[in-house]
Amino acid sequence: MLPGNLNLLRAFGFFFSISWMAFNTALVDVVGSEQQIPLSVVKLWASAFGGEIKSIAAKYSGSQLLQKKYKEYEKDVAIEEIDGLQLVKKLAKNMEEMFHKKSEAVRRLVEAAEDAYLKHEFDADLQYEYFNAVLINERDEEGNYLELGKEFILVPNDHFNNLPVNISLSDVQVPTNMYNKDPAIVNGVYWSESLNKVFVDNFDRDPSLIWQYFGSAKGFFRQYPGIKWEPDENGVIAFDCRNRKWYIQAATSPKDVVILVDVSGSMKGLRLTIAKQTVSSILDTLGDDDFFNIIAYNEELHYVEPCLNGTLVQADRANKEHFREHLDKLFAKGIGMLDIALNEAFNMLNEFNHTGQGSICSQAIMLITDGAVDTYDTIFAKYNWPDRKVRIFTYLIGREAAFADNLKWMACANKGFFTQISTLADVQENVMEYLHVLSRPKVIDQEHDVVWTEAYIDSTLPQAQKLADDQGLVLMTTVAMPVFSKQNETRSKGILLGVVGTDVPVKELLKTIPKYKLGIHGYAFAITNNGYILTHPELRPLYEEGKKRRKPNYSSVDLSEVEWEDRDDVLRNAMVNRKTGKFSMEVKKTVDKGKRVLVMTNDYYYTDIKGTPFSLGVALSRGHGKYFFRGNVTVEEGLHDLEHPDVSLADEWSYCNTDLHPEHRQMTQLEAIKRYLTGKEPLLQCDKELIQEVLFDAVVSAPIEAYWTSLALNKSENSDKGVEVAFLGTRTGLSRINLFVGPEQLTNQDFLTAEDKENIFNADHFPLWYRRAAEQIPGSFVYSIPFSTETANKSNVVTASTAIQLLDDRKSPVVAAVGIQMKLEFFQRKFWTASRQCASLDGRCAISCDDETINCYLIDNNGFILVSEDYRQTGYFFGEVEGAVMNKLLSMGSFKRFLVEFNLCSWWHSDLTAKAQRLKQTLEPCDTEYPAFVSERTIKETTGTIACDDCFKSFVIQQIPSSNLFMVVVDNECFCDSIPPITMAPIEIRYNESLKCERLKSQKIRRRPESCHGFHPEENARECGGVSGLSAKPPLVLLPLLLKIFSR
Repeated sequence: MLPGNLNLLRAFGFFFSISWMAFNTALVDVVGSEQQIPLSVVKLWASAFGGEIKSIAAKYSGSQLLQKKYKEYEKDVAIEEIDGLQLVKKLAKNMEEMFHKKSEAVRRLVEAAEDAYLKHEFDADLQYEYFNAVLINERDEEGNYLELGKEFILVPNDHFNNLPVNISLSDVQVPTNMYNKDPAIVNGVYWSESLNKVFVDNFDRDPSLIWQYFGSAKGFFRQYPGIKWEPDENGVIAFDCRNRKWYIQAATSPKDVVILVDVSGSMKGLRLTIAKQTVSSILDTLGDDDFFNIIAYNEELHYVEPCLNGTLVQADRANKEHFREHLDKLFAKGIGMLDIALNEAFNMLNEFNHTGQGSICSQAIMLITDGAVDTYDTIFAKYNWPDRKVRIFTYLIGREAAFADNLKWMACANKGFFTQISTLADVQENVMEYLHVLSRPKVIDQEHDVVWTEAYIDSTLPQAQKLADDQGLVLMTTVAMPVFSKQNETRSKGILLGVVGTDVPVKELLKTIPKYKLGIHGYAFAITNNGYILTHPELRPLYEEGKKRRKPNYSSVDLSEVEWEDRDDVLRNAMVNRKTGKFSMEVKKTVDKGKRVLVMTNDYYYTDIKGTPFSLGVALSRGHGKYFFRGNVTVEEGLHDLEHPDVSLADEWSYCNTDLHPEHRQMTQLEAIKRYLTGKEPLLQCDKELIQEVLFDAVVSAPIEAYWTSLALNKSENSDKGVEVAFLGTRTGLSRINLFVGPEQLTNQDFLTAEDKENIFNADHFPLWYRRAAEQIPGSFVYSIPFSTETANKSNVVTASTAIQLLDDRKSPVVAAVGIQMKLEFFQRKFWTASRQCASLDGRCAISCDDETINCYLIDNNGFILVSEDYRQTGYFFGEVEGAVMNKLLSMGSFKRFLVEFNLCSWWHSDLTAKAQRLKQTLEPCDTEYPAFVSERTIKETTGTIACDDCFKSFVIQQIPSSNLFMVVVDNECFCDSIPPITMAPIEIRYNESLKCERLKSQKIRRRPESCHGFHPEENARECGGVSGLSAKPPLVLLPLLLKIFSR
């Protein structure tokens, strides 16, 4: 080697030695601050606590006894794999029969109404004292009944949720803006009295019916059973039956509508206010099968939503509300160039029709203006004559009639209707006129299409408002049919008399679904032709906090909003297209007020419900959810064990149908079963298969009552009364409960009561403690702190539960679950006692949870804290308290983060003012991710070190044996403030404006209603409002053309 190189090497060696010494010194400084937490000690603590708490849970729940009892019957039971396709077809057939009964009741009302009208002769002077729903039982100062307010007997009725009703008679509601004694209303009320007999007869034939009604085209609403209506604080009843979805769907065919609003300078002030209200009222009359857009015009065109330039959008609730909000931004200026607006409207309707996306039925242009200087015949001749496929409806705003003739002419020449609106009070009644025009073809065809709405809540009805105080608003669907005039002399006029309907509560649909056949996590759901939900367990949220609320009125909730993992809409589209088949996917189901997640694979089976626009789906979870078993005991044995006072059955399950006969309605399901089995009630209809399985579960679980009693009587046991309740539930909805303390001493008074919805058997889900236990390893317990509905978790109890399986493999159904509830303080005390143990011979522990240098936590498999040295942190998410450690656990794979809900937020949250000030594109919130966390099952213990700013933070996480719990011990001397906390706050995904527009314009697959009545050759188009025929003076050159038009 060359001398020069040797010197260089020596120099480098010296430099390296110095550097290595410096590095080692620095390393020692940093490492020296790292707290060493011995894994063996933490393991000892976890083992001690796990053994102690499982011993308590197993002992007081009686889990081993119940497992043994089911094992004794193992040879006597038959296990069957559920055939999902056969099951969904059978359920669809059951629903079809139930829906048919409802539609037949409505059909009888249609026939009675049409016959009554046919026999009636209109009498302009008719005086008739009817029962006005607002005035009934009202007296004046002298004690006399008010006019139209005679005595009307109202008696609380349990079938109608104990509301005071009259089941012998209907009564009549008239909107506040209409005259009670208008001859048209009095005559309509008079002939529709004949419906009373049919209402009562329908109720006798099908005692499960609830509200039946007739909504008149004149505006009055006849409702059975009769009920008292109360005005609001302003003395007003705004309800108009003609605005309800069921009325609009039954009265008209689907339609594409372009609304043109004049915003020229002459429309300033009151006129523009009336015009906006007119647009809003038109939007009220549009339903989910309709499509629309709104264009404001002066010398230019102004799309109310610029994003939807040149196209139409579905008239669902969210879109209509958005357009309403944008109406406030309209202001009047300039000159009105109606020809430009009409050209745009016709072109848009024509192009949209060719896309195949719209209604492909009726089309209309609604023109709202204070005048027109021309009749625009050349435009109509170019686009609309002679077929007149687009109807023109004109609304003259203001008192002046200078341009009325031109607007009348436009409406009459295009099969539409003209009306003048002078005041805000005139708006609603005048807007309704167009519905009668659109209903003409259907009336002339005499097509009584049966329509069904998607699930909704009509909170405007008095019964809905009164029910809200007790149980929350009732979700329902409505079946409705139109009522026509059958008089031959008026046939070409196509006179719609109104719509009859009846409500079907969603809970009524659930009664046709045997929950016990769907398994612990299984459920049934149904959707409409638009993909909107009729019934789904996720449609009825069990919590109302934060941003996880469902849409207002629950209407127009798409299946993709609850089955959001189906990103490509495979399941949704197959159901919309009325297919029969199977689909599978991994799902994340939120439970416990949305804070926890269960990850599983679901198999979906689906088919159509004939005679309705609905499709039915059934979801079965893989594994134990695909198996069902049948046990067999004698009726005598089963009845004996059902008599135990601690036995209860799921109130919302249909073991026996107690709705069919009034004398059965007071019975509990348990009473009904006993009377059915003893032959005392031969008229009761019961599910024999379910009852047989209930009897089996009652016999097998009966010994646990004596076991619990012996524990309660032994004074040396549970001396500190830490364990308060033991409970069990079986796959048949049977429950047993035992209190180890007096009812008044219970820490959680609501547990297992009707107020605690998530922890009892419901029509659409098993109790939370049962569902979570079923996903645990057999023989282990799942522990949790119930979440309070308040922002801060104030729970003072811990629930522990475990599943009971029939066999020891995955093909075994979970037959039951048992558990206990104990005081949180008792549970935490056991933890701290275990964490003070050590293996040293001298009793001196190298480390203890009492040391200030470490923090000890007990967390569950979803990352929530059950025990912390700071008691206030109980119930918090661990990532909020120890963000650095949670972040490390996620990166190491010890915990997984899931997106658990995909909220298809309404796109309408843009700040238009800010956008105008900034030229660059702004991002708007659209979808929302709700994170949840689950531990990785295969990881039993983990140690980790986190590099912080100037130190290393160490931690140990150790699984508690036979549980869903983890002990986490964290170095408290190294602070990692630079690593932010990990929270469960929802995360908004933002999109730029162009992408937002693209997604808005892309529409989901929907199936059009099967019938369309857009036109009829016999329609009398001269009935076009305000005049008989045409009063405008068209140019002579157009007369031959017009004669040709009106001859069509």
